[in-house]
Formats: sequence, structure tokens, C-alpha cells
Amino acid sequence: MILRKQKGGFQKPWKLKEIAAGFEHFYKEHNRYPTATEIDWYPYLPASRSIERSLGGLVNVRKKLKLKGQEDFRSGEHSVKRAKKINKRAHEIEAKIYEFLCKSFKKEFIHREFFFTDDRRSRADFFVYDTCNNGFCVDVFYPADRRNLTGCLNSKLQKYKSEYMSQYPIIFLQMNENISEKTIEGVLKNKKKTLAKGQYLMGWQIFQEFCGSRKSLKIQG
Repeated sequence: MILRKQKGGFQKPWKLKEIAAGFEHFYKEHNRYPTATEIDWYPYLPASRSIERSLGGLVNVRKKLKLKGQEDFRSGEHSVKRAKKINKRAHEIEAKIYEFLCKSFKKEFIHREFFFTDDRRSRADFFVYDTCNNGFCVDVFYPADRRNLTGCLNSKLQKYKSEYMSQYPIIFLQMNENISEKTIEGVLKNKKKTLAKGQYLMGWQIFQEFCGSRKSLKIQG
């Protein structure tokens, strides 16, 4: 099968055999077939949206190509493994941040799962009591890449648009070490809707520096 490479600008619709060649080439390189996100950046496959428009979506294409039981990555064994991996990573990241915050501000001034209202639905991952403006919130997430970072940020801005959720500074803390501060700056620069006052997007390094600039409360004896 002949590999077709992505090009910028207008392109002829991709044929199923061209997509099949791209899938098989990816499989030879990674010993598995690509997910939707990986398809978007892989040079020998069209954008996943293009597949959606012309061939009825990725699930349909995977079924037609009979990709060894991997027709739908949203269910089955792949989904279970992915969920376990995400849960394990989330637990490890939360423990890492909690340990750091306890060392920086003392354990008694760190509130895990801070609820803004009594409905127990609107919450931040951490609330830190310090001497600056009565404290700050931290909302932690792990985006897969720049595109996912933008999507997660937009979702969080929607979540925190209510006035009662903007009473404290909020830090959107992305914990993917492969996403650089330069990438974060680029995402913020290119956003049509900017962050509101008191909202910040940070990576781990900048977050540590931010915490170093804040002063912990002291227990009055």
C-alpha cells in the first residue's frame, strides 16, 4: 500500500485504502493502532474530523478495516486500561501536590476538595489559606497535549464563570511535564477569551515559584 502524506491547504478526500496504509504504518512503528488524538498529528493520516465527514467516523473506519478488535477505543479492554492508568496518575499527582503544599504552608492550612457551595458539586482540588487575600484555589489537570490543554482550559473557564467561584484567586495547574511554559504562554496569547482577573494557568515549575512568593499563616499561640 502506498502511503499518502498530509499537506496544508485543500486536499482531495482520502480513500479508505490510503487510511488503511496509514494505520498499518503506525502499527509497525508503535505495535498498536492510533487514537483520535494521535491520528490528528500523524503525518500519514488525515485529520480525524476529515474521516468523520467523509467516511462516517473513526469507529466506522476501524470496523471496515477490521483492526484486530480495536474498532472503538472508547470501550472494551483499551478503555479499562486507560481508565486505570488515568486514575493511578491522578492519585500520584494529587499526592505530590498535597505533600508540596503541606511543606510550603503547613498541613492545617491546606483544604483538599474545597466546595464553593453546599450542593457539593462546585469544587476545587485544593484551597490554601495564606496571608495574601485570604488564600487561593488550585484546580489540577493533566492535558495530553497542547490541543487538549486548550480544550481543558476552556472547560474550566466555563466552570469558574460564576461570581461565587471567583471570590478567590484560582490556579489552573497543568501537570504534564512535556508541555513547556512556552507552550502555555502560546495558548494564553492565542486565546480569544482571556482569563478573568484572579485566574492563572501554570505548569509545575511556575506553580512552585508562585507558592514560594506567598506567606503561610501562623497559628496564634
